[in-house]
Amino acid sequence: MPTFLGKIGLKSRVLRCQKHISRLSTDSSSLELPPCNFVPPKYTGAPIEEAVKTRKQHLFPSTHGFAYYKKPIMIHQGHMQWLWDSTGKRYLDLFGGIVTVSVGHSHPRVVEAARQQMDKLWHTTVIYMYPTLHEYIEKLMKKMPGNLKVVYLVNSGSEANDLAMLLARLHSGCYDIIGLRSGYHGTSPNLMGLTALSSWHYNIPTGFGIHQTMNPDPYRGIWGGNKCRDSPCQTDRGCDCASAKSCAASDRYIGELEEVLRYSCPKGRVGGMFAESIQGVGGTIQFPKTFMQRAFKIIRDHGGVCISDEVQTGFGRTGEHFWGFEGHSVIPDIVTMAKGIGNGFPMAAVVTTPEIAQKLAAATHFNTFGGNPLACAIGSAVLDVVEEEGLQEHCAKLGTYFITELGKLREQYEIVGDVRGKGLMIGLEMVTTKDSKTPLPAASMAQIWETTKDLGLLVGKGGYYGNVFRIKPPMCITKDDVDYAIHVLRIAIENFLKQQPKA
Repeated sequence: MPTFLGKIGLKSRVLRCQKHISRLSTDSSSLELPPCNFVPPKYTGAPIEEAVKTRKQHLFPSTHGFAYYKKPIMIHQGHMQWLWDSTGKRYLDLFGGIVTVSVGHSHPRVVEAARQQMDKLWHTTVIYMYPTLHEYIEKLMKKMPGNLKVVYLVNSGSEANDLAMLLARLHSGCYDIIGLRSGYHGTSPNLMGLTALSSWHYNIPTGFGIHQTMNPDPYRGIWGGNKCRDSPCQTDRGCDCASAKSCAASDRYIGELEEVLRYSCPKGRVGGMFAESIQGVGGTIQFPKTFMQRAFKIIRDHGGVCISDEVQTGFGRTGEHFWGFEGHSVIPDIVTMAKGIGNGFPMAAVVTTPEIAQKLAAATHFNTFGGNPLACAIGSAVLDVVEEEGLQEHCAKLGTYFITELGKLREQYEIVGDVRGKGLMIGLEMVTTKDSKTPLPAASMAQIWETTKDLGLLVGKGGYYGNVFRIKPPMCITKDDVDYAIHVLRIAIENFLKQQPKA
């Protein structure tokens, strides 16, 4: 009978547990969250049923799909890597408010910086001089390599990418922009065409002057193998690479980029290219080694500028470097950043060279809230915490351990197709079978996902098919937290498999 598991059951490895896996690893009765000495106040607000009713009646329908889980939870309190719902239940947060809580929920140092600033000056704009702005700019610029010396502060990643596109077109004198399929850069009218995921597109004219090249994905793409990725866990595909220093997949994806330039752009010209150093919403996709180096050179040879979207990968999250692009041995012409920059406070930035920044002086361009005193005080405190608590180094060490442990799940379970990432920017791709790479159906993903939530673990979902678990926690998580997460994921997968019909 061709049921979902019936197809899988034809594979001998599907339901086979490794003999060394103990009963403890698949028994939820023994689960206990790692300890936490923070005690949240009791929730006294409206019941969740009223919140659900208000959400359905008054929030845009587009937000309803983002009410995670069949049985939703109402978050009441956060502290570091922990969240509490309105019933007092505690959760380990491995998604950080969509890769936004960088140093920890309500981190005391950041909270105190915000409180002190609010007591002094909550808001004014950059038309005036105020100390927090200039102190923050100096601190942020010290983190930037090369000639990246000038910053424009805004409020969100979409604003930052929108401005970066404008700067690229102004500086190059060419309107055409190149992006990567599966890339996500925002959904403003200008950016909807740059975001190359059809699930984020409306049936209206978008993307004029924007071209997407083939996504260089070593796992699901046409080319790639087990030597191509800069990750503790490689794909399970064979590889055509002659050595660790060369990459056959990169050669071929670069060829596709050259084809786009040859046939879709004005002869010999392009305005610029956007790339995330690791694609976030697209499913934590990593590129073959050398791809970004070679792509950036080609773009510059055609008169364009190179834009690195560090909205999710910046501020030490990838571990080895402070910025994700440094892991590709490149220095962009423009860098956009948001999310972790403010640990959840709405702020973002565009950093570029003095020459490119000068192009914005031809007309008035102003942002009322960008770089306000409160945002700058919070952003400054975040930089201090990352440095003083050694969070970048922590991401490198703990992230490698986390990815390696997740790799063991891939070896054990047929439905775990790929594990990838660097630092605490991690993806777990789920499939029906390893050979087919058919995405695990949405209902099956939801079943596993619901179990993780019920067991006190919050993770995200992403990828075009929604079949990638996105693991991007606050950077303060511990080894005990990782072990707990692995335990929960194993239980959730086992429970799902046990409920499938036998072949």
